[in-house]
Amino acid sequence: MGKCRLCGREGVTVSNVIGVCADCLRSREDALKIALEPHERYRKVLSLPVRPPRSEGGIKCGLCVNECIIGEGERGFCGFWRVRNGALEPVVGRGNAAVLWYLDPHPTNCVAGPVCPANTPRGYPKYTRSEGIERGFSNLAVFFAACSLDCIFCQNWEHKDIISHEPVRKKYIRSIDELVSAAMNPKVTCVCYFGGDPGPHAPYAIEASRRIAKLAEEKGTIKRICWETNGLENTSIISEMCMLSLTTGGIVKIDWKAWTPSIYEALTGIEGHSAVERLKRNVEAIARYMDERPEPPLLVVSTLLVPGYVDVEEVRNIAEFLASINPRIPYVLLAFHPDHLLTDLPPTSTSHALGALQAAKKAGLKEVYLGNTWLLSNYY
Repeated sequence: MGKCRLCGREGVTVSNVIGVCADCLRSREDALKIALEPHERYRKVLSLPVRPPRSEGGIKCGLCVNECIIGEGERGFCGFWRVRNGALEPVVGRGNAAVLWYLDPHPTNCVAGPVCPANTPRGYPKYTRSEGIERGFSNLAVFFAACSLDCIFCQNWEHKDIISHEPVRKKYIRSIDELVSAAMNPKVTCVCYFGGDPGPHAPYAIEASRRIAKLAEEKGTIKRICWETNGLENTSIISEMCMLSLTTGGIVKIDWKAWTPSIYEALTGIEGHSAVERLKRNVEAIARYMDERPEPPLLVVSTLLVPGYVDVEEVRNIAEFLASINPRIPYVLLAFHPDHLLTDLPPTSTSHALGALQAAKKAGLKEVYLGNTWLLSNYY
């Protein structure tokens, strides 16, 4: 049972970790300062910047919406880019990533599972080997250890532990050549970048993907390039990611955390207005190519239903925006489970999920799905 430190509201969907309720986040300027406290405490423990740096005379990183200005010897908010000897570089050296990968046999628990060529006939026969589940084949799951967000519910929070070590442990430092070699395994039909987030590693992932796509074309084989990202990359970068997915049969999966900037910021630790506007721009940039390849869908958007914070109002607004761009954008609503710092909220209630599902459909979207349904029950 949590209690809002501002209005005194109590309930199982008020988090003492966040410290304030969603209504106060939407209506009171002083709410956000309280909600950012757990982010600050955690990042100080890891010696990561509490906020995106704005160092006078520093070098600007333009990879994502944070647009860090990094001083000599400092790291950006993601922890992966730093300035050394007056130059911006990855902490693991150019041409390398802080990453691990593994084979994930189909069918995988992919966010885009309801429309994925590995799990469905969508895109057959050009982009999938089977008119159904690609049994006997695998996804190469590429897990990057860095992120432009600081989500307090991150289920893959270990990526920050990896990136906070100085130097990064050798077992996580991998070259582009190594990734390309792993992707060309005949059992691999798709390469999915996630983490963390692929955004901080975009130069590495794009170069590797170009080489993978070229080799696949030469060999006449299927290698779909997929991205699971927060969607906050520089628009020119996410457009390049989009084109690699478009031509290979892959999908760009954007995780849209919240519609209200203050709620987005409370959950992720970064400036919410800029993030929401960047999401709008990047969704539009990808959606304009959807008609060039109707199947499988090029873009999938997902939202995690955080009890008490990402409510039906948040989902309705996101869905209405998506429908205004293209009503055929698949929208996946994911059930929440307590993790990382946010352990004092219950999993998503069935009524919450069904209400969000109905709101998204009413907004005009043609394809709306519930994910992680095994987590749902009558919690609130």
